Amino acid sequence: MGCGRVGSSLALELEASGHSVAIIDQAREAFRRLGPNFKGQTVNGVGFDRDTLLEAGIEKADAFAAVSNGDNSNILAARVARETYGIKNTVARIYDPGRAEIYQRLGIPTVATVIWATDQILRRIVPEGSRSEWRDATGTVQLAEMHPHASWYGTPALSIDQITPARVAFITRLGEALIPTEHTVLQEGDLLHVMVLDSDLAEAEHALAHSPDEAS
Repeated sequence: MGCGRVGSSLALELEASGHSVAIIDQAREAFRRLGPNFKGQTVNGVGFDRDTLLEAGIEKADAFAAVSNGDNSNILAARVARETYGIKNTVARIYDPGRAEIYQRLGIPTVATVIWATDQILRRIVPEGSRSEWRDATGTVQLAEMHPHASWYGTPALSIDQITPARVAFITRLGEALIPTEHTVLQEGDLLHVMVLDSDLAEAEHALAHSPDEAS
């Protein structure tokens, strides 16, 4: 639901990946963003209206994303998709951070645009410490982005697994992700994405903020 910049990008990416896609928007002109090669279904209407959802094939859908520019519309549509039609893979984009937290607690997965943007900027202007990227349902394990101390550059990436309580999941290098092997050496500018127990997070942060000799 929503054929703005995010919705149209999602629709095109999903179609390119081989999925069948239906996209809903109240404004017909919004579908121009999809371009002439889009083969999915476009439905003009209100995204939380049941007739509109049925026209879009909600009863056969495997997932639903509510990404219009209205928080209330997104939450309402996501709840209808989840509670009325039983779609488990449902997500709503929310601009208000307070609302996003509330709906997340109610079991409605949300992407809080303001929080996400703030976090992305902070990662680049204040690189110390870690930024959580994912947390398991029990709150025990998380995937965290960390910036290693300069003294780690030139050392094998997998040495982090041996010296710290963290495990390297992947590395972002020059804007591209790579899974380290035994031959991967850390370079300046690398962003580490590590799996770590919540209870070990502080120890892992401390280790990567200092030299390998101090950490071991």
